[in-house]
Amino acid sequence: MIHTPFRRRADLTVFTIGRLNIDTGIAVRVTVCHVTLRNTHRRPLTELQQAILDRLWSSGPATAEQIREALAPAHRLKDSSVRTLLRRLGARGYVSHRLEGKTFLYEATMAPKRVAAHSVRQIIDRFWSGSVEQFLTGMVDEKILTPAEIARLARKIALAKKRKKTDA
Repeated sequence: MIHTPFRRRADLTVFTIGRLNIDTGIAVRVTVCHVTLRNTHRRPLTELQQAILDRLWSSGPATAEQIREALAPAHRLKDSSVRTLLRRLGARGYVSHRLEGKTFLYEATMAPKRVAAHSVRQIIDRFWSGSVEQFLTGMVDEKILTPAEIARLARKIALAKKRKKTDA
């Protein structure tokens, strides 16, 4: 078996692996990609993507035209731009669509709470190297959270752990 680096970038390595089948005499070549962790993380939502999700969460399933009209006061977009945004949100797993007659009807596939949790996790990873403790300390230091709010959160966590133990 032969392993040869085909192309190398900081975030991607592609190898071509070759093998000769002795019985048939046919050579088989397979390309394998190794993608770094950087490329597997979700990118943060853009303002427009967030606005589309907000519309879908507040009013339920909608057509691209209904979404464009809802965004019109703040964002003047062409129909093709809205469809592109919806297609990208779909590719990232945030929305799905189904055919109703001749029109696609889009709906959010993730709850707002889950999207918010992913966004906060990205912030914690980016600014505090994944340390929730440093994140919360920073929130207290900047007077975004009070020590009393942190204590209330700690009680909620303890109660949730206690419930989890009794359920198991």
